[in-house]
Amino acid sequence: MRFAVHQDDGGATGYALYRHGSVPDGLGGSTVVVQVLELAALSRPAHAALWRFLTGIDLVSRIDYEGAVDEPLPHLLTDSRAVQSTLVDRLWVRPVDIGRALAGRCYTLPLDVVLDVRDDFCPWNTGRHRLQAEGGVVVCEPTTAPADLRLTPAELGAAFLGGTALTGLAAAGLIEELRPGALALASLAFHSDREPWYPGGWAFPLY
Repeated sequence: MRFAVHQDDGGATGYALYRHGSVPDGLGGSTVVVQVLELAALSRPAHAALWRFLTGIDLVSRIDYEGAVDEPLPHLLTDSRAVQSTLVDRLWVRPVDIGRALAGRCYTLPLDVVLDVRDDFCPWNTGRHRLQAEGGVVVCEPTTAPADLRLTPAELGAAFLGGTALTGLAAAGLIEELRPGALALASLAFHSDREPWYPGGWAFPLY
């Protein structure tokens, strides 16, 4: 395990944990690879500087890194096509207590929406939930008011971390809009600026 630290006048502003060594190439030989296990930075310049260091390591054929879907690395390179990406599953979210889960997160817009949820696995979730968010105060409680959206915990779990848009799920027929305009507003309110991700680590060793 190796590490690199980026510093400015105020101290450390970023770091990278990585391995540097050989892996089998599938042809009876080996190839030199840098595996970036973790990279974090407090600023864009620090982020770019760490990648400048990693891509400047000599005699390396490939750099492996598991990052977010919206990782900005391709835009830092002269040739963005040098980055080859593959989607992998890392995050699974399943709300068990919808009221507590939705009341425990933040929303990008003021929101007042009634969700009609059917949950066969956790039947206590089944019913209508009124989600209200205003000025940093969020409340989600059972209600008898008319529903605005009909969906299941699967859709709520997909959108919970802010990466999957409710509008996209509705386009696939997974969410039913019962009040015109409710879907677009709720989708924007759930959305986050960055895609969620979890650094899952690497399964194969360097030697």
